[in-house]
Amino acid sequence: MPRSAVLILVAVAVGGGIVAAVAYYIARFMRGTIKLSLGRTAFNPGDTIRGSFDLHTKKAIQGNKLIVSLIGVQVTRIYEDGKTRTRSQEIYRDEVLVEQAKAYPAGYKATYNFEVSVPNMQSPEFLNSTVGQALTAALRLLSDRSTRLKWKIEARLDAKGVDLATAKPVSINTRQLT
Repeated sequence: MPRSAVLILVAVAVGGGIVAAVAYYIARFMRGTIKLSLGRTAFNPGDTIRGSFDLHTKKAIQGNKLIVSLIGVQVTRIYEDGKTRTRSQEIYRDEVLVEQAKAYPAGYKATYNFEVSVPNMQSPEFLNSTVGQALTAALRLLSDRSTRLKWKIEARLDAKGVDLATAKPVSINTRQLT
């Protein structure tokens, strides 16, 4: 295959991917928005994260569930053959159900308050759980400069079709545990 044909195919594939991503975000925006508010963004193990979010639907949406999640992602930078790659793996997720399945009419606006508990990573119950053991193992890797733990709070309307979601980063003090 001639080089110009390969370049054209690559350009079409990349362009198609960009158009698909833009179309997805436009469709999501046209359905509605979620705006998340947190009083603070730094927490210690055992704290409670309190906040609220505003849900605004522009079109009618059949919701499966409305949830808020605390998510921990282990991000590892790998150096291999002179190249740097990044690998992300979700290692913690705690979901709080805010509302069951519900039909949201077009133009619906509401504010929801929520509370999510930061895991008390020093309690014996947590340390003996499967999640606690996985998180403890991940925290041991944090001494390696190429691994870090990123936390976020996410509000999501899980819906038929495109979900509405937003997230904000939070900081959880895990230094005392390593």
